[in-house]
Amino acid sequence: MDGMTGGRGRELIESGRRFARTPGLLARLLAPGFEKVLARIDRALTSGTIHGVLPNGSRVTLGGRAPGHECEVRLRSWNGMLQLASNGSVGWYQAWAAGEWESPDPVPLFALFMQHAERLGDTARAKGPFRAGLRIAHLFNRNTPAGARKNIAAHYDLGNDFYAAWLDHTMSYSSALEAGGDGLEAAQRRKIAALAARVAGARSVLDIGCGWGGLAACLARGGSQVDAISLSDAQLGWAKAHHQGPRFLKQDYRETSGQYDAVVSVEMAEALGRENWPVFMDCLARNLKPGGRAALQFISMREELFDAYAASADFIQAYIFPGGLLIRTSEFRRLAEERGLEWRDQVDFGLDYAETLKLWRANFESAVAEDRLPAGFDESFVDLWRYYLMYCEGGFRGGGIDVHQVTLVKGEG
Repeated sequence: MDGMTGGRGRELIESGRRFARTPGLLARLLAPGFEKVLARIDRALTSGTIHGVLPNGSRVTLGGRAPGHECEVRLRSWNGMLQLASNGSVGWYQAWAAGEWESPDPVPLFALFMQHAERLGDTARAKGPFRAGLRIAHLFNRNTPAGARKNIAAHYDLGNDFYAAWLDHTMSYSSALEAGGDGLEAAQRRKIAALAARVAGARSVLDIGCGWGGLAACLARGGSQVDAISLSDAQLGWAKAHHQGPRFLKQDYRETSGQYDAVVSVEMAEALGRENWPVFMDCLARNLKPGGRAALQFISMREELFDAYAASADFIQAYIFPGGLLIRTSEFRRLAEERGLEWRDQVDFGLDYAETLKLWRANFESAVAEDRLPAGFDESFVDLWRYYLMYCEGGFRGGGIDVHQVTLVKGEG
């Protein structure tokens, strides 16, 4: 890795900077009041423990009432606490990037905050003008047809060489199934097989958001005729070069108008934005033959947390997936059923995603240590990606986010 070159991945970093706020002097003026913030965090933690070191060197223990996630945090500047209190997860990342707090392992900290999100209330969420600013900045990332192409390119066109450095040989960038036992690739192949089983026997299949084509290729080997669509030039180029059988197309799901026995889509719905959930369900209903099945894998936000989450923008939306929004399962299901799509056989496996992220991070750290990342990604991007993998793992371990597979069946009438 050439740490001095920079350039690649700058779209994500620059996108995130639109969300930046710098409290500066205000943090020093308000520092004495942070004892109240720490007290609120302490009261919220019914299990688990935060062992903290404050900027003046004093030590504090938050929680500790019952066993749970346990972490160490050194707060080097009160500015970091102000960033958290005023600008939520976006500010907390910016404070980490600025060296205002550190931890030998932030994952259990993220898990604690997610696990106790309801009890914490707005303690660690953006507030007032900061919240409004995040929301306005997020509007620039809306998934209009042109915006979707830009958002997809910012993340997925970082380069096939970048993703190949830390994904497994299937090039699967979604949760594995029963991860953590016999290796990442075996767990990813289980996930692919589980999805394929949901549409077994389908003669024709539409794969929406096909990624690098692993699922589409599996279905084609099973005898299906597969149309696989994506907006990522990089992914489509790799898929065409490595998989024979599927027809890979650059196409927006909104432009599809075929008739298929089955539709598959893996962790694509989170990129749509809430305003496009009905459009996505229209797409499934439109493209499925009567009696046809859709196999989906999607990531959800816990029901009771969704409204507060959707009212602003978090670290992931600001820096990693522009225009994204996790799914509210009850709303997603209602939209499906309103279109005659029966919701069947939901399986939840959020802890498998936590293990998947842990394995990805280990691979990523090995690639960094062995200088196997392609040239052009500077240290700020490496730190961003490292934080992203830890943040997501903590979210799944804390139970605030989950991943699911489900089958939707179109009525015969």
